Amino acid sequence: MMNEKTLTAAVSQFLKNVNFTAQREIEKAVRKAVASGKLKGDEIITAGVTLSSETLDLNVTIYSKIELQ
Repeated sequence: MMNEKTLTAAVSQFLKNVNFTAQREIEKAVRKAVASGKLKGDEIITAGVTLSSETLDLNVTIYSKIELQ
């Protein structure tokens, strides 16, 4: 039988890692785009994250906007 507390803790730890890594990569990409002139720095950017697991037959893409204004 699955332990619900263990599941919740494991998923929470996974999401903390994803959040940290995603934030760092987005910030790096935005800074690079502003430095190169591709962005001015006041845009609204649409970004997506794909969550997948072959084991779970999971494939979901979540889109959201990032407002640089």
